[in-house]
Amino acid sequence: MITFSRRVIAVYALAAALTACGASAGPAARPPAPAPSPAVPSAPPTLAAGPAGLTPVFEHGPRAAGKVVALTFDADMTADQGPRAAAGEHFDHPRLIGTLRALKVPATVFMTGRWAEEYPDQARAIGRDPLFEVANHSYSHYAFTADCYGLPTVPKERMRADVERAYQAFRAVGVPDPMPYFRFPGGCYDRRALQALTPAGVTAVQWDVVGGDAFATDADAVARQVLDGVRPGSVVVLHCTRSAAPTTEEAVRSIVPELRRQGYRFVKVSELIGAANGRG
Repeated sequence: MITFSRRVIAVYALAAALTACGASAGPAARPPAPAPSPAVPSAPPTLAAGPAGLTPVFEHGPRAAGKVVALTFDADMTADQGPRAAAGEHFDHPRLIGTLRALKVPATVFMTGRWAEEYPDQARAIGRDPLFEVANHSYSHYAFTADCYGLPTVPKERMRADVERAYQAFRAVGVPDPMPYFRFPGGCYDRRALQALTPAGVTAVQWDVVGGDAFATDADAVARQVLDGVRPGSVVVLHCTRSAAPTTEEAVRSIVPELRRQGYRFVKVSELIGAANGRG
Protein backbone atom coordinates (compact mmCIF):
# COMPACT_ATOMS: atom_id res chain seq x y z
CA MET A 1 0.00 0.00 0.00
CA ILE A 2 2.74 2.41 0.93
CA THR A 3 4.59 1.69 -2.32
CA PHE A 4 1.40 2.09 -4.37
CA SER A 5 0.50 5.35 -2.62
CA ARG A 6 3.95 6.73 -3.26
CA ARG A 7 3.60 5.85 -6.95
CA VAL A 8 0.20 7.54 -7.14
CA ILE A 9 1.56 10.65 -5.43
CA ALA A 10 4.50 10.71 -7.84
CA VAL A 11 2.18 10.45 -10.84
CA TYR A 12 -0.02 13.31 -9.58
CA ALA A 13 3.04 15.39 -8.82
CA LEU A 14 4.38 14.86 -12.34
CA ALA A 15 1.01 15.74 -13.87
CA ALA A 16 0.80 18.88 -11.77
CA ALA A 17 4.28 19.91 -12.80
CA LEU A 18 3.49 19.38 -16.47
CA THR A 19 0.24 21.32 -16.14
CA ALA A 20 2.02 24.18 -14.43
CA CYS A 21 4.69 24.16 -17.08
CA GLY A 22 2.08 24.24 -19.83
CA ALA A 23 0.20 27.08 -18.14
CA SER A 24 3.28 29.21 -17.84
CA ALA A 25 4.75 28.50 -21.24
CA GLY A 26 1.49 28.72 -23.18
CA PRO A 27 1.31 27.84 -26.85
CA ALA A 28 4.40 27.80 -29.00
CA ALA A 29 5.79 31.31 -29.45
CA ARG A 30 4.84 33.00 -32.72
CA PRO A 31 6.36 36.08 -34.29
CA PRO A 32 4.26 39.17 -33.65
CA ALA A 33 1.84 40.05 -36.42
CA PRO A 34 3.14 42.91 -38.53
CA ALA A 35 1.42 46.23 -38.02
CA PRO A 36 -0.98 47.08 -40.83
CA SER A 37 0.61 49.23 -43.48
CA PRO A 38 -0.86 52.70 -43.83
CA ALA A 39 -3.05 53.08 -46.88
CA VAL A 40 -1.10 54.51 -49.78
CA PRO A 41 -3.25 56.83 -51.87
CA SER A 42 -3.37 55.86 -55.50
CA ALA A 43 -2.05 58.28 -58.06
CA PRO A 44 -4.69 60.40 -59.79
CA PRO A 45 -5.85 58.83 -63.04
CA THR A 46 -4.38 60.27 -66.22
CA LEU A 47 -4.62 59.38 -69.88
CA ALA A 48 -1.86 57.61 -71.75
CA ALA A 49 0.23 59.74 -74.06
CA GLY A 50 -1.30 60.42 -77.44
CA PRO A 51 0.16 59.66 -80.88
CA ALA A 52 3.91 60.24 -81.08
CA GLY A 53 3.98 60.65 -77.30
CA LEU A 54 2.06 63.93 -77.34
CA THR A 55 0.24 65.21 -74.26
CA PRO A 56 -3.17 63.47 -74.19
CA VAL A 57 -6.33 65.56 -74.44
CA PHE A 58 -9.52 64.73 -72.51
CA GLU A 59 -12.85 66.30 -73.50
CA HIS A 60 -15.54 64.23 -71.80
CA GLY A 61 -16.12 60.96 -69.99
CA PRO A 62 -17.73 57.78 -71.31
CA ARG A 63 -21.25 58.38 -72.54
CA ALA A 64 -22.41 54.95 -71.39
CA ALA A 65 -21.10 55.21 -67.81
CA GLY A 66 -24.27 56.72 -66.36
CA LYS A 67 -25.61 60.22 -65.87
CA VAL A 68 -22.57 61.94 -64.40
CA VAL A 69 -21.31 65.43 -65.16
CA ALA A 70 -18.25 67.44 -64.08
CA LEU A 71 -18.55 71.16 -63.43
CA THR A 72 -15.20 72.87 -63.88
CA PHE A 73 -14.32 76.45 -63.02
CA ASP A 74 -11.42 78.44 -64.42
CA ALA A 75 -9.88 80.77 -61.82
CA ASP A 76 -8.32 83.16 -64.29
CA MET A 77 -5.80 85.88 -63.60
CA THR A 78 -3.06 86.83 -66.01
CA ALA A 79 0.44 87.64 -64.90
CA ASP A 80 0.07 91.36 -65.70
CA GLN A 81 -3.23 91.97 -63.88
CA GLY A 82 -1.72 92.70 -60.47
CA PRO A 83 -2.29 96.46 -60.76
CA ARG A 84 -5.96 95.87 -61.58
CA ALA A 85 -6.35 93.68 -58.51
CA ALA A 86 -4.59 96.30 -56.40
CA ALA A 87 -7.06 98.87 -57.71
CA GLY A 88 -9.98 96.76 -56.48
CA GLU A 89 -10.90 94.43 -59.35
CA HIS A 90 -12.00 91.03 -58.06
CA PHE A 91 -10.65 88.01 -59.88
CA ASP A 92 -11.88 85.68 -57.14
CA HIS A 93 -15.46 84.53 -56.45
CA PRO A 94 -15.87 83.33 -52.84
CA ARG A 95 -19.66 83.41 -53.06
CA LEU A 96 -19.55 80.87 -55.90
CA ILE A 97 -17.33 78.54 -53.88
CA GLY A 98 -19.67 78.96 -50.91
CA THR A 99 -22.67 78.02 -53.06
CA LEU A 100 -20.93 74.89 -54.33
CA ARG A 101 -20.24 73.92 -50.73
CA ALA A 102 -23.81 74.63 -49.65
CA LEU A 103 -25.16 72.54 -52.53
CA LYS A 104 -22.52 69.82 -51.91
CA VAL A 105 -21.34 69.90 -55.50
CA PRO A 106 -17.89 68.40 -56.16
CA ALA A 107 -15.97 70.38 -58.75
CA THR A 108 -12.57 70.85 -60.37
CA VAL A 109 -11.03 74.31 -60.20
CA PHE A 110 -8.47 75.08 -62.91
CA MET A 111 -6.37 77.73 -61.24
CA THR A 112 -3.62 79.96 -62.57
CA GLY A 113 -0.53 80.32 -60.45
CA ARG A 114 -0.95 84.07 -60.47
CA TRP A 115 -4.51 83.69 -59.07
CA ALA A 116 -3.18 81.48 -56.27
CA GLU A 117 -0.57 84.09 -55.38
CA GLU A 118 -3.19 86.86 -55.32
CA TYR A 119 -5.67 84.85 -53.21
CA PRO A 120 -3.51 82.43 -51.19
CA ASP A 121 -6.07 81.83 -48.42
CA GLN A 122 -8.79 80.97 -50.90
CA ALA A 123 -6.49 78.78 -52.98
CA ARG A 124 -5.42 76.88 -49.86
CA ALA A 125 -9.00 76.46 -48.64
CA ILE A 126 -10.15 75.13 -52.00
CA GLY A 127 -7.16 72.81 -52.27
CA ARG A 128 -7.73 71.36 -48.80
CA ASP A 129 -11.48 70.87 -49.20
CA PRO A 130 -12.26 67.26 -50.24
CA LEU A 131 -15.22 68.56 -52.21
CA PHE A 132 -12.85 70.12 -54.75
CA GLU A 133 -9.70 69.37 -56.68
CA VAL A 134 -7.24 71.97 -57.93
CA ALA A 135 -5.83 71.62 -61.44
CA ASN A 136 -3.41 73.70 -63.47
CA HIS A 137 -4.47 76.57 -65.75
CA SER A 138 -0.89 77.82 -66.32
CA TYR A 139 0.94 80.37 -64.24
CA SER A 140 0.50 83.38 -66.49
CA HIS A 141 -2.76 82.70 -68.36
CA TYR A 142 -0.90 83.61 -71.52
CA ALA A 143 -1.89 81.66 -74.62
CA PHE A 144 -0.05 78.59 -75.85
CA THR A 145 -0.89 79.41 -79.47
CA ALA A 146 -1.07 82.59 -81.51
CA ASP A 147 -4.39 84.40 -82.03
CA CYS A 148 -6.11 83.17 -78.86
CA TYR A 149 -8.68 85.78 -77.78
CA GLY A 150 -6.05 88.50 -77.76
CA LEU A 151 -4.01 86.90 -74.98
CA PRO A 152 -0.22 87.38 -74.89
CA THR A 153 1.64 84.29 -76.06
CA VAL A 154 4.02 81.98 -74.22
CA PRO A 155 7.04 80.99 -76.37
CA LYS A 156 7.27 77.26 -76.95
CA GLU A 157 10.51 76.97 -74.97
CA ARG A 158 8.75 78.51 -71.92
CA MET A 159 5.53 76.48 -72.01
CA ARG A 160 6.62 73.66 -69.72
CA ALA A 161 8.23 76.13 -67.29
CA ASP A 162 5.00 78.14 -67.14
CA VAL A 163 3.02 75.04 -66.16
CA GLU A 164 5.60 73.98 -63.57
CA ARG A 165 5.71 77.49 -62.12
CA ALA A 166 1.97 77.24 -61.47
CA TYR A 167 2.47 74.01 -59.50
CA GLN A 168 5.20 75.74 -57.49
CA ALA A 169 2.79 78.58 -56.71
CA PHE A 170 0.10 76.13 -55.56
CA ARG A 171 2.46 74.38 -53.19
CA ALA A 172 3.88 77.66 -51.90
CA VAL A 173 0.42 78.79 -50.74
CA GLY A 174 -0.43 75.41 -49.20
CA VAL A 175 -2.39 73.50 -51.85
CA PRO A 176 -1.32 69.98 -50.89
CA ASP A 177 -2.15 67.79 -53.89
CA PRO A 178 -2.74 69.67 -57.14
CA MET A 179 -3.89 67.32 -59.87
CA PRO A 180 -1.84 66.44 -62.96
CA TYR A 181 -4.44 68.07 -65.22
CA PHE A 182 -3.85 71.15 -67.34
CA ARG A 183 -6.27 73.43 -69.14
CA PHE A 184 -4.89 75.63 -71.88
CA PRO A 185 -5.70 79.33 -71.43
CA GLY A 186 -8.56 80.10 -73.78
CA GLY A 187 -8.68 76.40 -74.61
CA CYS A 188 -6.21 77.12 -77.42
CA TYR A 189 -3.63 74.47 -78.29
CA ASP A 190 -1.91 72.89 -81.24
CA ARG A 191 0.54 70.06 -81.86
CA ARG A 192 3.60 72.08 -80.83
CA ALA A 193 1.96 72.98 -77.52
CA LEU A 194 1.07 69.34 -76.85
CA GLN A 195 4.64 68.39 -77.71
CA ALA A 196 6.10 71.05 -75.42
CA LEU A 197 4.10 69.80 -72.43
CA THR A 198 4.82 66.08 -72.87
CA PRO A 199 7.68 66.15 -70.29
CA ALA A 200 5.35 67.73 -67.72
CA GLY A 201 3.32 64.51 -67.57
CA VAL A 202 -0.07 66.22 -67.53
CA THR A 203 -3.37 65.36 -69.16
CA ALA A 204 -4.84 68.33 -71.02
CA VAL A 205 -8.49 68.78 -70.06
CA GLN A 206 -10.87 70.54 -72.42
CA TRP A 207 -14.69 70.35 -72.31
CA ASP A 208 -17.73 69.50 -74.38
CA VAL A 209 -20.14 72.06 -72.85
CA VAL A 210 -19.34 75.79 -72.92
CA GLY A 211 -21.16 77.60 -70.13
CA GLY A 212 -20.89 80.95 -71.89
CA ASP A 213 -20.58 82.78 -68.59
CA ALA A 214 -17.53 84.86 -69.53
CA PHE A 215 -18.69 88.50 -69.47
CA ALA A 216 -22.33 87.34 -69.48
CA THR A 217 -24.99 89.43 -67.78
CA ASP A 218 -27.93 87.00 -68.05
CA ALA A 219 -27.68 84.11 -65.57
CA ASP A 220 -30.73 82.39 -67.06
CA ALA A 221 -29.11 82.31 -70.48
CA VAL A 222 -25.97 80.73 -69.00
CA ALA A 223 -28.05 78.11 -67.19
CA ARG A 224 -30.02 77.29 -70.33
CA GLN A 225 -26.87 76.90 -72.39
CA VAL A 226 -25.44 74.44 -69.87
CA LEU A 227 -28.66 72.48 -69.44
CA ASP A 228 -29.16 72.23 -73.21
CA GLY A 229 -25.62 70.94 -73.72
CA VAL A 230 -25.08 68.42 -70.92
CA ARG A 231 -24.94 64.74 -71.80
CA PRO A 232 -23.73 61.77 -69.72
CA GLY A 233 -20.00 62.23 -69.06
CA SER A 234 -19.95 65.93 -69.94
CA VAL A 235 -17.30 68.39 -68.79
CA VAL A 236 -18.77 71.89 -68.36
CA VAL A 237 -16.47 74.92 -68.44
CA LEU A 238 -17.44 77.90 -66.28
CA HIS A 239 -15.44 80.56 -64.45
CA CYS A 240 -14.54 81.48 -60.89
CA THR A 241 -13.88 85.18 -61.47
CA ARG A 242 -16.26 87.88 -60.28
CA SER A 243 -15.03 90.60 -62.63
CA ALA A 244 -15.19 88.47 -65.79
CA ALA A 245 -18.09 86.14 -64.92
CA PRO A 246 -20.43 87.92 -62.50
CA THR A 247 -23.50 85.77 -63.15
CA THR A 248 -21.93 82.33 -62.68
CA GLU A 249 -22.99 81.81 -59.08
CA GLU A 250 -26.61 82.64 -59.87
CA ALA A 251 -26.56 80.30 -62.87
CA VAL A 252 -25.14 77.46 -60.77
CA ARG A 253 -28.09 77.78 -58.38
CA SER A 254 -30.35 76.96 -61.32
CA ILE A 255 -28.13 74.39 -63.04
CA VAL A 256 -27.49 72.12 -60.06
CA PRO A 257 -31.05 71.34 -58.91
CA GLU A 258 -32.29 70.89 -62.48
CA LEU A 259 -29.55 68.42 -63.41
CA ARG A 260 -30.17 66.54 -60.19
CA ARG A 261 -33.87 66.43 -61.03
CA GLN A 262 -32.87 64.86 -64.35
CA GLY A 263 -30.92 62.17 -62.48
CA TYR A 264 -27.39 63.52 -62.92
CA ARG A 265 -24.67 63.07 -60.33
CA PHE A 266 -21.88 65.64 -60.04
CA VAL A 267 -18.29 64.39 -60.06
CA LYS A 268 -14.78 65.76 -60.35
CA VAL A 269 -12.78 65.49 -63.56
CA SER A 270 -10.60 62.81 -61.97
CA GLU A 271 -13.61 60.48 -61.71
CA LEU A 272 -14.43 60.92 -65.39
CA ILE A 273 -10.83 60.26 -66.40
CA GLY A 274 -10.78 57.21 -64.14
CA ALA A 275 -13.94 55.94 -65.84
CA ALA A 276 -12.35 56.50 -69.24
CA ASN A 277 -9.44 54.34 -68.05
CA GLY A 278 -11.77 51.66 -66.73
CA ARG A 279 -11.00 52.64 -63.12
CA GLY A 280 -14.31 54.34 -62.42
